Amino acid sequence: MKPIRLMAGFFTVGIWTLLSRVMGFVRDIMIAAYLGTGPVAEAFLVAFSLPNLFRRFFAEGAFNMAFVPMFSKKLEADDNPHRFAQDAFVGLGSILTVFTVIGVIFMPALVTLMASGFLGSERFDLAVYYGRIAFPYILFISLSALLSGVLNATGRFTAAAGAPVLLNLIFIAALLIAARWYDFSGTGGQVYLGQALAYAVPVAGIAQLAVVWFAAKRAGFALRIGRPRMTPELKRLAMIAAPAALAGGVVQINLLVGRQVASFFDGAVAWLNYADRLYQLPLGVVGIAIGVVLLPDLSRRLRAGDEAGGRDAFNRASEISLALTIPAAVALMVIPLPLVSVLFERGAFTSDDTAATALAVAIYGLGLPAFVLQKTLQPLFFAREDTKRPFYYALAAMALNAGLAIGLSPVIGFSAAAIGTTITGWAMVLLLWRGTKTMGDAAKFDARFKRRLARIVLAALGMGAILMILSITMKPFFAVPTLRYVALLGLVLAGIISYFGIGQLIGAFKLSEFRRNMRR
Repeated sequence: MKPIRLMAGFFTVGIWTLLSRVMGFVRDIMIAAYLGTGPVAEAFLVAFSLPNLFRRFFAEGAFNMAFVPMFSKKLEADDNPHRFAQDAFVGLGSILTVFTVIGVIFMPALVTLMASGFLGSERFDLAVYYGRIAFPYILFISLSALLSGVLNATGRFTAAAGAPVLLNLIFIAALLIAARWYDFSGTGGQVYLGQALAYAVPVAGIAQLAVVWFAAKRAGFALRIGRPRMTPELKRLAMIAAPAALAGGVVQINLLVGRQVASFFDGAVAWLNYADRLYQLPLGVVGIAIGVVLLPDLSRRLRAGDEAGGRDAFNRASEISLALTIPAAVALMVIPLPLVSVLFERGAFTSDDTAATALAVAIYGLGLPAFVLQKTLQPLFFAREDTKRPFYYALAAMALNAGLAIGLSPVIGFSAAAIGTTITGWAMVLLLWRGTKTMGDAAKFDARFKRRLARIVLAALGMGAILMILSITMKPFFAVPTLRYVALLGLVLAGIISYFGIGQLIGAFKLSEFRRNMRR
């Protein structure tokens, strides 16, 4: 994949991810308005987190990081990639079917593992009930992830990137339909809303699986249900995937630690969830898009012996990701209150909820560039089928996160979870960067990246100063319900114009590069 095609693929994934995240905002705005940060909201959010947690462990951790490089190399060598994908599809499906049954049976234990602070309250029983409905989602979405890996490796990004939009559309439809039947002003109606959302989860999983399955079929990979068989290739996949799965598991343990800490503070699970949605918007659009496109490209280049091309792809991916992420991080740190207030403060979501959520947003914003850099550094290891070192790094990060989140929570409260996540993110980047020292020139930052990075930071700081002045000047407008949306839009536009204007003037990037890649 040429660098131009690499960036075009990144923008394809990024635009679809942006649409999905925007729809996710609409979904969360509706949930916040109906449920606020009360017991039903927290119970559903924990129930929905469970299949997503294990999805990242099984699908994104193990298969996307181990399956994709192996499949890409077989595709490049025309070494029967269809058979390999078919065996992996059946093997993953068999494992997850058993795991799904076990998860549904032992849901009380899983909820306790996720949020032991719920024990003894109504939140626990509701989370178990919703969790049993939602948990089969892990089977459908993990198989979707494998099929997405097949599509991405063949250079087909649209269906895999667009499928997540269905999740949010189905959630929104469930909310609107349920709203016609129940009064959500009382707890009883809210319980039924939570139930409607829980049923929407596996339905969305089936819809996403259908979209990517038909896309894979059109690409020549019509994978079928069948009897699992252990081939030498699958044994090798398992050996490579095991450390990746463990590394993914360590990352999820970090999330568990944060959720556990939050579960002991009323409303904190919801505050962190809504804050997570805000920083996940740029992380999803930039970080996930880069990771999805970069890994198969690096794998192919390494197989072809194109070290120079691999280095260029890594540097351009890092450059474009930070050019879009650093200003987003600055904005999250400078104007978190206006963002949270306008997006979420209505109905059951109060001004106190806004203040707590905004604090978490600012803390997560500080770690946003680190979360994105992990997405560009990890493929350097996984493309070389090196999954052990990222696992060891993740173990060290897990210990640091647990110490910070648990140790600081009695002193500073729920925000300890966000602080632990952010500091751990930067620690993980440092460990990954040090680990690339053994990879030679292919993993080094080039002169263009270093030159532009300093200017990107300068442009983002200039934008931040402008946003700070404008937010203070426009503060009265945010108190007027009919004007606050216009005020926020004005802030966002001012941030975009100032950042790209300053960046163009000082040579942080060229706007023509963005336009060219978006046209492609």
